[in-house]
Amino acid sequence: ILHLANAVAEPGILDNVEDLLTDVITSPRFDSEVFTLERSLQVMLGPRAGTTLVGLLTVAPEVFDEVAEVRIPSEVHERLVAWRARFGLAIDNALNFLNNPDGIQGHNFATQIAHVEERRVLQGRLTLVRYNNEPQFFVADAGVFLGLVADVMERLGPYLESDAVDAETLGRLRDALQLIERKTAARN
Repeated sequence: ILHLANAVAEPGILDNVEDLLTDVITSPRFDSEVFTLERSLQVMLGPRAGTTLVGLLTVAPEVFDEVAEVRIPSEVHERLVAWRARFGLAIDNALNFLNNPDGIQGHNFATQIAHVEERRVLQGRLTLVRYNNEPQFFVADAGVFLGLVADVMERLGPYLESDAVDAETLGRLRDALQLIERKTAARN
């Protein structure tokens, strides 16, 4: 922490770091910017100080409170507190997501009818909510989503343990498959 305080003590460095943090947090490419944030801070402040700063912004509150016990200039301490409050949670969430890129905290699925080349096409709209609360939308014809479901079931099935799927979900899968078979049997 003392090393970090010395690194940001040079005139203008605190403002430059704050500008970088603001640019990252407001970037439309936030996830990719956060991925390179630590490296950018290492270039600006030095390897040790850059890593320490990212750590301080994302560390648990009780650990951060111990920073006050280290004798650093009050202006540096005030900025660290302000940066943690302003940027810490968003950076921490983004770093967690980047370290767990397949993390999904929720989903929603809806159907819609699209008119394509003078015919009606059933489509699905899948929304996946990532851990940074950023939604990702996917729209595709029904056949694409049904193929996706079949792929997921085929690939998960061989590895499932007996307690991996609850009875309600199994019932929903059975009912959905029977409904699809009834609806498509009339056409075949």
